[in-house]
Amino acid sequence: MSGRTAAPRMGAIDWLLLLTLSVLWGGSFLFAKIALAEVPPLTLVLLRVVIAAAALHLLVRAAGLSMAVGWPLWAAFFGMGLLNNVIPFSLIFWGQQWIGAGLAAILNATTPLFTVLVAHVLAADEKVSGAGLAGVMIGLAGVMLMIGPDALGGFSASLAGQIACIGAAMSYAFAGVFGCRFKGLPPMVSACGQVSASSVMMLPVALVLDKALALPLPSARAILAILALALVSTALAYIIFFRILKSAGATNLALVTFLIPVSAIVLGVVVLGEALLLRHLIGMAAIGVGLACIDGRLVNRAPRQ
Repeated sequence: MSGRTAAPRMGAIDWLLLLTLSVLWGGSFLFAKIALAEVPPLTLVLLRVVIAAAALHLLVRAAGLSMAVGWPLWAAFFGMGLLNNVIPFSLIFWGQQWIGAGLAAILNATTPLFTVLVAHVLAADEKVSGAGLAGVMIGLAGVMLMIGPDALGGFSASLAGQIACIGAAMSYAFAGVFGCRFKGLPPMVSACGQVSASSVMMLPVALVLDKALALPLPSARAILAILALALVSTALAYIIFFRILKSAGATNLALVTFLIPVSAIVLGVVVLGEALLLRHLIGMAAIGVGLACIDGRLVNRAPRQ
């Protein structure tokens, strides 16, 4: 018995979009790490969502679509923006000040583990099965393996950074359940709405806490990283995200979590010279096994083969 209900079959286009999304989101950890050397975390979140929102508004207008969707839907955009952008982006960027891009991506891969638990409580038709619960336990064991030695050594900046990234994964889990209400909207409108709402929420936060207007101008390298983070890993990525959600469903979309750490680790090693410890790789493998149990398709396929 699988941990999830049967998902729609994915076509070649869906798989291509899924692989593309994994590279775009895997790259976000690299771009953030580069930008954080010169820009405070909350200001980086603001720049990411503001630039992405500006680009998406232009695309929405060019596509002949409208953001005049009514106040109830805009209220939902603010809820989605809080859960899917403001909280997790802030936690991940803050955490990445102390940990590498690859480790941050591995911890972010726990999102489906928490999504199963959140959906079990909040969604009547998403009750977790025995295989799903086993997958959650295996995945969380992998997280404990990665964090364990740091926790035993007392509270440290590295431990705080890892906990922040896990908190972001929990927020993404609530966003995954909350975001199902946008399936009837064009992907570009959904993406534009949530990053626009996130921009409104982040503006006073960054101005007050980071004193964003008083910060010096970043270097060209940091500016390019910010633009890539906003335009490639946010604006374009969210269009693809909502496109896959609409055509292939949330269960298939969750498969991207298998692939994001691979992209992030490769980019971190090649570009930043990062190195992961053996326990991090073992922990990632445990998370992967847990996700396979939750997804169910790999488990169900094994006896037939």
